[in-house]
Order: sequence, then C-alpha cells, then structure tokens
Amino acid sequence: MNVLFEEDGAFRAGTVLADNVASLQIELASGKRSKVKAANVLLRFAAPAPGELLERAEAEAEGIDVDFLWEVCGGEEFGFEQLAAEYHGAKPDSVQTTAVLLRLHSAPMYFHRKGRGRFRKAPPEILQAALAGLEKKRLQAAAIERMVEELKNGQLPVEFTPVLPQLIYKPDRNRSETKALEAACGETGKSAPRLLFDCGAMPSTHDYHLGRFLFEFFPDSKGGTGFPYFAAPREPIDLPLAAVAAFSVDDAQTTEIDDAFSVTPNPEGGWRIGIHIAAPGLGFAPDSDLGRIARERLSTVYMPGRKITMLPEDIVEYFTLAAGRTVAAISLYLDVAADYRLLGHETRMESVPIVANLRHHDIEPVFNETTLAEGLPDFPYRDELKLLWEFAQVLEAGRGKPSDNGTRKDYNFMVDWDADSGIAAEPGKGFVSIDERARGSPLDTLVAELMIMANATWGAMLRDAGIPALYRVQTAGKVRMSTVAAPHEGLGVECYAWSSSPLRRYCDLLNQWQLIALLQNEAPPFPPKSADLLAAMRDFELTYAAYAEFQRGMERYWCLRWLLQEGTHALPGHVLRESLVRVEAIPLVLRVPSLPELPRGARVQLSIDGIDLLEAELRPRYLELAPELASELASNQGSDAAFAGDEGEEVAE
Repeated sequence: MNVLFEEDGAFRAGTVLADNVASLQIELASGKRSKVKAANVLLRFAAPAPGELLERAEAEAEGIDVDFLWEVCGGEEFGFEQLAAEYHGAKPDSVQTTAVLLRLHSAPMYFHRKGRGRFRKAPPEILQAALAGLEKKRLQAAAIERMVEELKNGQLPVEFTPVLPQLIYKPDRNRSETKALEAACGETGKSAPRLLFDCGAMPSTHDYHLGRFLFEFFPDSKGGTGFPYFAAPREPIDLPLAAVAAFSVDDAQTTEIDDAFSVTPNPEGGWRIGIHIAAPGLGFAPDSDLGRIARERLSTVYMPGRKITMLPEDIVEYFTLAAGRTVAAISLYLDVAADYRLLGHETRMESVPIVANLRHHDIEPVFNETTLAEGLPDFPYRDELKLLWEFAQVLEAGRGKPSDNGTRKDYNFMVDWDADSGIAAEPGKGFVSIDERARGSPLDTLVAELMIMANATWGAMLRDAGIPALYRVQTAGKVRMSTVAAPHEGLGVECYAWSSSPLRRYCDLLNQWQLIALLQNEAPPFPPKSADLLAAMRDFELTYAAYAEFQRGMERYWCLRWLLQEGTHALPGHVLRESLVRVEAIPLVLRVPSLPELPRGARVQLSIDGIDLLEAELRPRYLELAPELASELASNQGSDAAFAGDEGEEVAE
C-alpha cells in the first residue's frame, strides 16, 4: 500500500511499512524512512509507484482549466476527492485524483484552503479583485522590464520624469521606477546617480549636488526656493535722522549689507564712532508673514555662484544699507577719547544716511599692512578707515584675544554662469575663479572688532535688563548657543549675542526684536522661559550647521571643477597629519592613502589619478617630497605653526 501525504507544506508519496492507526512508517522513493501522522495522509493507493505518482499528476494538472474547476464548484466546502469524481465523471484513479489536488493547491486565488485536502471556491468579487491585482503585477513587471532596457540603453523612461527628485535622493523601494532603477544598476554596474546622469536626468553634476540640498531643505511642498505671499513690511516712522555719513565695508558679492560705520569728531576732542546695523526688525514682527518666513528659513544659504536668501530679495533691498539711501538702523555710538579710550556708548533707533559701499577689492590694494607702514595714499575714507583700524587694535588688545590668528586664508569663489566651463565631461556654463585672500588683514580686523563690540554690548544690555536673547557661548573650548548670557572665552568677552546680521541670520533678527523692545520700553516678543525662543535656538543651530556643511561641500565641488577646468595634473600641498594633505592653491584637503609617514608641514607633490564630479571625489597619489624642501626637512620638523588646525570661532561678519 502507498500513501500521499502532506508534510511541511509539501506533498510527498511513499510506501507504507507499518500502519499503527495513529501513525504510519513510510519509506519514500529516495529510501528515506519517515514517521507520518495518520491525519496527514490524503490518499491511499496501490498504483502507480510512489515515485511516479507526483510526476504524472503534475503533468496532468497542467491541463486542467482552473476557471472550469471554479465554475463547477458549489459554494460549500468540499474535499479534493469529491471534486475529482465530479470533474472526471467516474471514479478517478490515483493520478487523476492527485492532479486535481495539485491544481486546487496551485490556485489559491480561486480556491481558499479550509483544511488538509479541503477547499472552498473564492467568492466572485474576491476572485475578480485578486485577478485584477495579478494583472496589475504582470503589467508592472512588463513595465519594469521595459524601463530597465531603456535605462541600459541610455534613455530616461517617461515614468521617471515626475518623480525624479524622490528617485534620485530618497527612492521609495515600493515604486516600480525604483525597482527598475535598482535592476538596471545591478546589470550595468553603475551607481543610481551615475546611471541617471548618463540618461540625461540631470543637466549637470552641479544640479545634482544642489538638488540634494534643495530636496531636503526646500522641498516643492514648501514652494521650493520661492517665497509665499507676504504682507508688505510697515515703514518705520518717527525715526530721527542721524547726523552722520555712514559707509559699509564688504566684498563685491555682498547684497545683504547689514552693517555700516561712521566717524564724527567731537567738539571737545576725540570721536563719536557709529556702528549702524540694518533694522528689518522695525519693519515686521515675529508673528508677521515675513517673520514666519525668516523663522522657517533661519539663515541665508551661501554657495559659490549663488545664494538663497533668508528674506525675499525686495525686502532685503528695502532694508539693506545701500549707498545713496537713508535707511532705518539700530546704531551703537561709541564715544572715544583722543587716545582711543572708550568713554561711553549709546544705542539709538534712527534713519541713517549711507553715502558709500566700500568693497574689499577696491580698498585692500591701498589699505593693507604695507601701505599702513609706509604711508597711506590718498583714497576715499582713508582717514576714517585708519582711525577705525587704530581703534580696533585697541579693542583687540583690551580683549586680550586676536580677532583672527592670521594663519588661515580666505578664498573667494566667483562663478561666471555666462562662460563655458571648459570641461569636456561637464558641458555647459559655469567658469569658476578662486582667489586667495589672507585673513587678518587690517580691513578684517577693523570690521571684526567693531562687530564684536556691537554684539557684546547689546548682549550685555539685554542681559542686564533681564530680557532673554540668543548668545554664542564658549567654555572649555566648546562653542554653543544659549539663551543665558555666559562668557565667550575665545573672544574674551563676558557675553556675545549675534545681532549684527539681521538680514542674513534669524538669531540676529530675533535678538534685534528683543533689543527694539528694550529701547521702546515694551514687553519683549520672546519673554523669559519662552518655548518659542528655545525652539528657535535649537532649530537655528541645527539648520545653520547644515547650511554651513552644504557650503563646504559645494566649495569642495567647485575646487574639483577648477582642477578640471585648469587641466591640473599635479598638486603641491602640505601634510596636515597622517594621510591628510592641504592643497596649496585652493581650499581643498585630501586624504592620500599612498602618503608615506612624513612630519607635519612637509611639502609634497601629488598627482591626480581621477576626478568624479558626481561623487565629488578626487583620487590623489603621492609623487614625491618637494625638492626645494627635502634638504631642509630635518631642520624644519619642529616649525609647524603655519599649519595649525582650522577649528575656531568665526567672528568677522
């Protein structure tokens, strides 16, 4: 006697060696013996041999029309042997009976299993839904196969266009497009960004990197980088006119001019030095449309070639300290003696005439350490700048901390979007220039010290009045934001509240609202223990850090483009530590795995084995120690002050 039984979800056949009523000893065709519960036995048969039953039944089951089986079934539960008898019209043999069982078991959409060998036909509506789902899956599979072939052939499937940002930056693995992309990547060996770029999904590698940032911080659901509707700001009224001629000092790309200066001689000797800060806080409140926009964006985003402003451009233009205009400002006046002693200070809200916007590239050639030592030539605002620089040196000495140690360099990135990139692998516009500018110049010192004075003075005023503000605090070398005034050890001041860039940073704007309330003797918009103040501090700190990280990433990207643009194949640099090398010509730090053990500061030559703009990666290789330094290396091993770490607090506004 042979039996057909079910075990672990599969059908098996074997010869009965012993029948013990509750269980049977079975020998399978393979020779393996097994103990089977009697309840698991579905069919007892004499022929054919167990090894043939399932093979023949599977072949016969393929010819059974499952739709016909479903049609002839009643609505009640049934056993497979019963249906086999109805289907064949006579007592079926073991192969025919098993074939019906296998067909029923293979069609779970048509027949719902109710026990071992027992089934019930699916209701019509459920069957139709299941069949529709099956057809949908079939069509999806066909679409995926087609999309994979298109991607492999360098064509972008039409289905990709509406979901490209999500597909590139945050793919949903449940979507057919994502499945097709992953399959095509597996077959081509390319990364998803590279495959999509090769299919023309992105106009340029620059769009890819910028798009990643925009997708996270400026999604389309929030209007992208555009601004929603906002009510116009109120015009500050009844502001006294300042009797000064103010001027600003900024680089050529600055349009959000937050700060300006003035120098007025006092009749009794000395000077009245004015630090004038743009006052958007007088034009709109925190709960206004513009206040909510600033709260959401938190900061202007900077990157080579463009920026995304915190406030709408026409609002920036309205409040910026542009030459030829009289603009609302918060002014800090410093009464300074002839020997540069600070005699007192006063803060006022007023309208300030702006007479000039001085630019670094115009002023630095005539106002620098050399010209100050040898005698300044004649140029506009020469005397005012010299006086402010001398006063700044006194302020710096009084703090006991330099505003900048002078060991780092600044780099100006300028992108001409009308000029060809000159890069074969990156067709299109975007020619980049990278100019080096040493930090700690007289202009830098002048601006930095006056900004430190304003931020420290106004922070102390708010602290003394019991009005909370957002402070930059540094203790034990760690810089953080705080709503409680505390020392900034790196700057050597008792407290430091960013207040001098309200057009560009939300924390400065918030502090300005608090300061305006103090000056107007009104309740501050953010009272003590304000949950909104704490939330703004947390969000600003996280967002500001993310924006800064993005800026560093884009500067790295443009450095790589500059190398390709200039056709550079060899790079001189200095060893920072272990395998890190700082490139000399541009602000780029590289990890060089092939670098031998060399002392800090050693000058080396690197070669470029490849640049991938899409991944923003460069493959450098160590060539040699710079010949002119090799013989002097031993004597210079201890002199590495010029290669101090890059960590430190940014103080220049």
